[in-house]
Amino acid sequence: MMWFDEFTTPVGTLTIAADDGGLRQVRFPSERHPIARGQDWKRDAGALREAREQLLAYFAGERREFTLPLRPVGTAFQLQVWNTLAEIPFGATWSYGDVARRIGEPTAARAVGAANGRNPLPIVLPCHRVIGSDGSLTGFGGGLPIKRFLLEHEGAGQAELRF
Repeated sequence: MMWFDEFTTPVGTLTIAADDGGLRQVRFPSERHPIARGQDWKRDAGALREAREQLLAYFAGERREFTLPLRPVGTAFQLQVWNTLAEIPFGATWSYGDVARRIGEPTAARAVGAANGRNPLPIVLPCHRVIGSDGSLTGFGGGLPIKRFLLEHEGAGQAELRF
């Protein structure tokens, strides 16, 4: 069973989904890689109360990190990249190359970018904090305006961020 909820945030309506193992997805209103809800999806705001409250606290400027059980599904490489995203401090940015070096694969910046683009838990696993090595905002499943908003919300190098 997959439980989901939808709620309004400054970046639009977010859809969150979890199963018994933890939070599985955070979805933006427009997604580059949309998913279909199966018959095993059931709307249950109560089951997702803590995740919703933590995300709303983030947007209110009251939370900088998340303490939720997470259960993203992906390849071993994707999971390694996604887990590393959680190490990027609030208000900081790393390049795709920085993440590649951090996971011990210094030539895998493009593969890191592909994994980043498939992150099922944006904001919670902060893929928006990964930018081009020249400071440019590149790729984001929710769209570059949302990526810019999230980085500005965190005060991340505002003067240096470029499209």
